[in-house]
Amino acid sequence: MMLPERGAPIIVQGITGHYGSLHAGLMLQYGTNVAAGVTPGKAGERIMGVRVYDKVADAVAKTGATSSIIFVPAPSFYAAAEEALRAGIKLVVAITEHVPIRDELKLVELAKTMGATVIGPNTPGLIIPSRLLKLGIVPATSFRPGNVALFSRSGTLMYEIANLLSTNGFGQAVALGIGGDPINGSTLTDCFDWVRNREEVKAVVAVGEIGGDAEERLAKYIIDTKFAKPVFAYVAGRAAPKEKKMGHAGAIIYGNLGTAESKIAALQGAGVKVAMTPAGIPELLASSLKK
Repeated sequence: MMLPERGAPIIVQGITGHYGSLHAGLMLQYGTNVAAGVTPGKAGERIMGVRVYDKVADAVAKTGATSSIIFVPAPSFYAAAEEALRAGIKLVVAITEHVPIRDELKLVELAKTMGATVIGPNTPGLIIPSRLLKLGIVPATSFRPGNVALFSRSGTLMYEIANLLSTNGFGQAVALGIGGDPINGSTLTDCFDWVRNREEVKAVVAVGEIGGDAEERLAKYIIDTKFAKPVFAYVAGRAAPKEKKMGHAGAIIYGNLGTAESKIAALQGAGVKVAMTPAGIPELLASSLKK
């Protein structure tokens, strides 16, 4: 996983739509270099001073961008993402939700063949405060520069826990939402693999939720790779009823699979300190780390 450096050019696909223009504007306000937008049929227009192109390839040729954030409806998502990857984009941040699983699977395989990274779909995006880099819909006010990496399956919980960390003196080196769908372009273990040798990251916080086995696989990864950095976690959904989808497509318990209890037990078995409430995360960090 290669994340952009400060000032790197970013393309926004779907920039002329309501959400695309809104969040492109907020990204610009934060300091992110939104270098171009892409909307078929809108070439030559400008949104907040940003030039719009018909094709990603044209935007890439003009700006040299290797990162794109996608705000397009689900039926058009795969075509937009495929166009980006084939134009040379190496990081795709997929905000779009309700993407068909078949399209998600196709995208993951295509990204592998192209040597690219996909974050999402159904992700709030990512933020690196020290680089003034925000790709997504995350509220910048919750985040501060620091040395904690925050990875979350839930967008709103990521914002809440980031704010709790920030107000307690624990800024973030990076915060990233992996997305709430059953298929993710980048998993929790991918994120941990990216930060394991990064000196600026002194601790990692993982925010999980019921459904799937992402947390169990993360626990196995921590054990198998002897992950050395201290890890803290919170798992949402302890009171959720079985076999009822809770907000996210991936947040559903089948029988005894995907329960919060099984996830907490697996993480604790890997040496992870697990908080029972979001507010418990900074408390655990305070008792284990120096601010």
